[in-house]
Amino acid sequence: MSEKASVKETAERTAAVSFTEINARRLGPVRGYFRSHPHMMDTVVVLLFLVASLPNVLLPVEEAAGWQGLVPIGIAALILFFRRRRPLIVLALLCVTEPAALMITDARSTVGIAIWFALYAVAVAFPLRTAIIAFGAAVATSVVPLAFIPDALPVEEPYLIWVIMGFAVMWYVVAVGFGATVRRERLHENELREWAERNAELASANERNRIAREMHDVVAHSLSVMIALSDGAAVVVKRDQDRAREVLAELSATGRTALADMRRVLGVLREGPDAAPLAPLPAGGSLTGLLEGFRAAGLPIRLQVSGPGLPDDAAFQVTVYRIVQESLTNVLRYAKAVTAVDVRIARTGNTVTVRVSDDGRGAMDPVPSVGSGQGIAGMRERAAIYGGTVNCGPGAAGGWTVAAELHTPAENLQEKTA
Repeated sequence: MSEKASVKETAERTAAVSFTEINARRLGPVRGYFRSHPHMMDTVVVLLFLVASLPNVLLPVEEAAGWQGLVPIGIAALILFFRRRRPLIVLALLCVTEPAALMITDARSTVGIAIWFALYAVAVAFPLRTAIIAFGAAVATSVVPLAFIPDALPVEEPYLIWVIMGFAVMWYVVAVGFGATVRRERLHENELREWAERNAELASANERNRIAREMHDVVAHSLSVMIALSDGAAVVVKRDQDRAREVLAELSATGRTALADMRRVLGVLREGPDAAPLAPLPAGGSLTGLLEGFRAAGLPIRLQVSGPGLPDDAAFQVTVYRIVQESLTNVLRYAKAVTAVDVRIARTGNTVTVRVSDDGRGAMDPVPSVGSGQGIAGMRERAAIYGGTVNCGPGAAGGWTVAAELHTPAENLQEKTA
């Protein structure tokens, strides 16, 4: 297949898979639940902070901090609940609360754990540069004051305060690192979601174009043949009723075929047991029947086939079928005084040429159209799938000529893998 066809097929396969389902499997049930219920996550964070901080206040080794130690913990817990909505403001308030708590309780109460969570929220919500600035401000306002609080300095081993400060800074770094990692992951996830949405739109547009091409081919061909048969029946009904009955029978058969083709095309829009099978419309062997239908409508068609037969690829045969069908439909609709229509299908190696020409006149004259005006564009789109081209124009001796050149799927596959 050509590169364009490969892109189309890839987009359709990608769009068939729900990105939401893939992401839910990747996150797992627990992370997925908290992702869809952020307020529950806020509550869990506050509870974790309380569980980690209250024992230091209520169960000290020497002397309890009392209610003075519980007040900053409670204030920090209340502030921390809003970390996801206002991360920078929450971090600033906690950094102010920390030195106040240390001084009021003689360093027996701390809200440093809340600052960890706040730094994490800032790193998730803002770029790394902002997170680093927030980290520096947090260290300056909540860690550095430890060195200037007399009750925080161990009397026997004063150097331990520097160890404590080092551990605090280390955990701040860890919080910022985790937050930056989560932010990068979420940004990547958003990019994948946007990519999946674009692919879904591309696949939807491709499918709409495909259905539009099929609808055009079915409707334009069938209506053109039915109109020609109706006109023919009106001419012969008085002088040759047997011939009129034959023409009317052909008209009825064409209408039933068109209805069946329409149902098959629209069947891809339905789901369930009543959906039509997703098989290509008839081609290949039905080409003879197609030509007989046009002959019954009054076209003097001569068919010439040379070289090996068409490849067994059903989609390729449909492409050839539709190009011939659209070309003959245009002859039936627009050409005048036609005495011969030549249909030539030739295969040389991996190249298939389709040529439909007539000797009529007035092919370019403006006439009321029963189609959508997209017939030639549709032929070119079909040919492009197989790396081919379609050229249309007046013939050297009059009339109109459609010449298409297609490359068989085997050749396209070789070009793709080369």
